[in-house]
Amino acid sequence: MSACILAIETSTPQGQVALWQDGVVRYAKAFSSQRSHNSQLFGPLEEALELAGDALGLIVAGTGPGSYTGVRIGIAAAQGLGWSKGVSVIGLCSLLTPEVEEVPEHYVMCGDARRGLFYAVQIQRGALAVGEIPLMGMEEFLQFREAHHEVPWYTLDAVSPAGLEDVVPVRPSAVGLAEMAAGLSAETVANLAAAALEPVYLSAPFITKANPLRGRLKT
Repeated sequence: MSACILAIETSTPQGQVALWQDGVVRYAKAFSSQRSHNSQLFGPLEEALELAGDALGLIVAGTGPGSYTGVRIGIAAAQGLGWSKGVSVIGLCSLLTPEVEEVPEHYVMCGDARRGLFYAVQIQRGALAVGEIPLMGMEEFLQFREAHHEVPWYTLDAVSPAGLEDVVPVRPSAVGLAEMAAGLSAETVANLAAAALEPVYLSAPFITKANPLRGRLKT
């Protein structure tokens, strides 16, 4: 599709906004935040939207996995802009667009899923989905590494999970999201836009129930 595409990627502490049109990156800006992208996202968005003008035809958001709050902020921003601008909004998994000089035909994205669990997913270049992301313990994770050591390994974590060697820390690319979206057919975009836009979770969010006695005055 040739319409101007706005991409938002906020699944890691290094957020990005990009604008893509006719095979050209018209705008790309990264910003860092260790707590919330909410305060830093809207400046770049405003700049990108001003450049896009009436040509904006699609918005794509990275759906993670990653920071629960960060991903939700990116999705909410995409949905709000889509509604206000009257353009379609789609989501693509952030594991599909590592920011590397050239994305390999076949690679593995891995990471620390916390609580003694890890994930590792084989990805073929051009895939639109990664399917369910399996979680595994240390032993299984190391066995998976041994079985697939011949392809490049990347991680969105700041450091290599389980201390593995030759795992390259990368960040997901908003430019990559836009470029991938640009290669989709109108039918595929329509199907993605009709689907629910939800974050990719490694596991269900951990929620602590409130103590009903907390905050009561002592008598």
